[in-house]
Amino acid sequence: MTEIAKSFEPHAIEARWSQRWEQLGIAEPTLDPAKPAFCVQLPPPNVTGTLHMGHAFNQTVMDALTRYHRMRGFNTLWIPGTDHAGIATQIVVERQLQAQGISRYDLGRENFVAKVWEWKQQSGNTITRQMRRLGDSVSWAHEYFTMDERLSKVVVETFVRLYEEGLIYRGKRLVNWDPVLDTSVSDLEVESQEEDGQLWLLRYPMADDPSESVVVATTRPETMLGDTAVMVHPEDERYRHLIGRQVRLPITGRLVPVIADSYVDKDFGTGVVKVTPAHDFNDYAVAQRHGLPMMSIFTGRATVNDNAPEAYRGLDRFEARKRVVAEFERLGLLVEVKKHKLMVPRCGRTGQIVEPMLSDQWFVATTKPGADGKSLAQKAIDAVASGAVRFVPENWVNTYNQWMGNIQDWCISRQLWWGHQIPAWYGDGGEVFVARDENEARQKAKAAGYTGALRRDADVLDTWYSSALVPFSTLGWPQDTPELRLFLPSSVLVTGFDIIFFWVARMIMMTTHFTGQVPFRDVYIHGLVLDAHGKKMSKSEGNVLDPVDLIDGIELAALLDKRTTGLRRPETAPAVRKATEKEFPQGIPAYGADALRFTFASLATLGRNINFDTKRCEGYRNFCNKLWNATRFVLLQVDGLDAAQRGVLPCNHDCGPDAALDFTAADRWIVSLLQRTEQQVAQGFAEYRLDFVAHAIYQFVWDEFCDWYLEIAKTQIASGTSAQQRGARRTLLRVLETVLRLAHPIIPFITEELWQYVAPLAGRDAAQTVALAPYPQAQPEKIDPAAEAEIAAFKQLVEACRNLRGELKVSPAQRLPLLACGDVSLIERHRAALQALAKVSEVRLFADLAAWTAATHGVPAGALGETRFALHVEVDLAAERERLGKELQRLQTEIAKAQTKLGNASFVDRAPPAVVEQERARLRDFSASRDKVQEQLARLGA
Repeated sequence: MTEIAKSFEPHAIEARWSQRWEQLGIAEPTLDPAKPAFCVQLPPPNVTGTLHMGHAFNQTVMDALTRYHRMRGFNTLWIPGTDHAGIATQIVVERQLQAQGISRYDLGRENFVAKVWEWKQQSGNTITRQMRRLGDSVSWAHEYFTMDERLSKVVVETFVRLYEEGLIYRGKRLVNWDPVLDTSVSDLEVESQEEDGQLWLLRYPMADDPSESVVVATTRPETMLGDTAVMVHPEDERYRHLIGRQVRLPITGRLVPVIADSYVDKDFGTGVVKVTPAHDFNDYAVAQRHGLPMMSIFTGRATVNDNAPEAYRGLDRFEARKRVVAEFERLGLLVEVKKHKLMVPRCGRTGQIVEPMLSDQWFVATTKPGADGKSLAQKAIDAVASGAVRFVPENWVNTYNQWMGNIQDWCISRQLWWGHQIPAWYGDGGEVFVARDENEARQKAKAAGYTGALRRDADVLDTWYSSALVPFSTLGWPQDTPELRLFLPSSVLVTGFDIIFFWVARMIMMTTHFTGQVPFRDVYIHGLVLDAHGKKMSKSEGNVLDPVDLIDGIELAALLDKRTTGLRRPETAPAVRKATEKEFPQGIPAYGADALRFTFASLATLGRNINFDTKRCEGYRNFCNKLWNATRFVLLQVDGLDAAQRGVLPCNHDCGPDAALDFTAADRWIVSLLQRTEQQVAQGFAEYRLDFVAHAIYQFVWDEFCDWYLEIAKTQIASGTSAQQRGARRTLLRVLETVLRLAHPIIPFITEELWQYVAPLAGRDAAQTVALAPYPQAQPEKIDPAAEAEIAAFKQLVEACRNLRGELKVSPAQRLPLLACGDVSLIERHRAALQALAKVSEVRLFADLAAWTAATHGVPAGALGETRFALHVEVDLAAERERLGKELQRLQTEIAKAQTKLGNASFVDRAPPAVVEQERARLRDFSASRDKVQEQLARLGA
């Protein structure tokens, strides 16, 4: 027999083929303009971390699509890369320095950045190693890092062009600010959480009559030091007489106006709110509408600055809160303090409460018309409205349009050291020169009449800026490269819904503006990967699963250690341990990459979150074992036989009917089902329904090929004519070889390993890898409804015989004679297979119904159409009559109970509909069983 291991052991196979594929360069793209192109961009994971389950799911989808199109002969390119992740990476390195008792300021910018690069080189390969473990067939020759020199040049080039077009500007705006990082942060990095807080009611005296006052409600009393107005609703009769007057701000003594604005909720608090434009986004919008001054009272470290009274300067914001409240109480102006639930914005990187801060930042003007008369935002809106970019599922278009319709200018500067430093230089008088390098900046300065010293902007760009450019920066833009011509737009972007705003929309804006093309044709939006109970996976919650642990397995002790490290609340460790021990009492077994990938594919339902249960992995590991064993069986049937005996024609020969081959109904049936499966798979790939693809393959391989055809083919080879034997062998090989190609995009490792054994025997052209073999295409002319109907009837007959065995409670090892009469043509055509699958010792056919009835007296019988049959077994008639009589009595009692319940109007009217329906179902089931028992008693002559 061809040497193949007795059992499927994924680890060695994965290691061998991952390396072999890379050596063969299977993932490197062809650049043939005559071929269709397929391209997909990997959403670049942060270089700081490791792949989590969301990454693994996302990449399984992308790899399946990539392998599918590569096998279909497309120019295929999957571009991998990692993101420099400005804030996240800087935090990691700063914490390492803190452990050594030093800060980045001790090192200085240049040395600190060198330190970050050093760390990146050490840890940056972790993700690429994990991608290889998953079997990702990316083009490593096109791998990028967002701070590579070539991508950095594109960052600078686009910045300069946008600035020269008036679409990048510097201005003072309100931004999210992390006081620990001392930088602005993007909206994506802010996580709002409901927390227990307080609502303070503070009294502000009127300036023209101190005996009169207003009471404001606030959750942040310390910010009153920066108030520039008090606000009421214009239709609130209680306060209409105050509009236009002034209040004297306690502690500061400043006079601020009472204004009217419909933003105020009349029913919240007292209906009067304070306005602090420099520290609240809503107040900032109010200030712009009313022309209010904006007074910042905090430093970047969230301590009180010199705009506040001297007694508060230098205080931390929360200490300042205590002092302000105490002073209001001392002045008799603290009216009340209430418990209050509020949404607290925290930076996802540090956990610190984010402070809205007014600061000088760089912005991309998203709604300002460019030279072509359209804004960046409008181009992005038009790209989707025209259908040039399509969302899958399409309901995400509404989310996209809602955000784009309310888009604000994009703050792109960060007060960090790690990242793309903003290409702007300042003169001593505040002159600004944006240039591609310092030499160009000096030339621009000289042309403007400035010859003094230049100082480069210390800020870096938001990480999302460089990420927004990857659809074209990774393909060689601004040069006109073959990759740019072939692969822009890319075919599909596979991503989560949480970054539609922050990445998808910005890629569309940037790509349409700089290239005149959309970045991608389809945006496939998938849900989040949650744990088995529907909770978000998080290290801080102790419920994460590591995809590599599912591939390799992990012992319980190591898993517990992983899950209890880094908990947000260390006191939850015992509960985390208990839940983990309950879910994984023996740890996690090694499922292998293929089982994990098949699980992800099967769960890839459009737009829905995924509750990941490792039991699914176990089921698909069993599927891999089934496929492995089926291959061993097929190889056993052809071991040592030449091509003629295998029924395989020479390579490249027309695979049509051959005189030396006799294809039975079973052969034609399995080939027919294979065509239908190929159609379902093609449709699944076209619609991004990998769950349909996985289901179609699973159902065909397990339920039809393994459970039925292998058993039928075994009898055909054992007892058929030589032509039927050759037909069966050929069908076994050709169907199996096709299945391996069909399943390869989902489960690449096992299919590659098995294909190496099967393909040569099946007469397929010798090839180095299944990854480059042609993908199966359905041949509708091979769909055979007659053969399908024939085998469907045969399967019904086998199932009916199995049911009779069950009724007789016959041991699986015991074989009984089958007695049949009527239309026995089906039985005659499939006698050998029927005996094998129904475990029948022999088949006796009766021409006369009376003779059959006499021979089968007292035993359960069945009927299919005009065919009657029974399994012959010696029965103790008296004992069987007694047993059936007792069963009939029991069933009649149950029927009477159900009828009494359902005849009670009170029960039917008042019980839940589901309960009533359940009782009706019970009545139907009992009645059907009673009829069957009565029929059996009648056959026994009772």
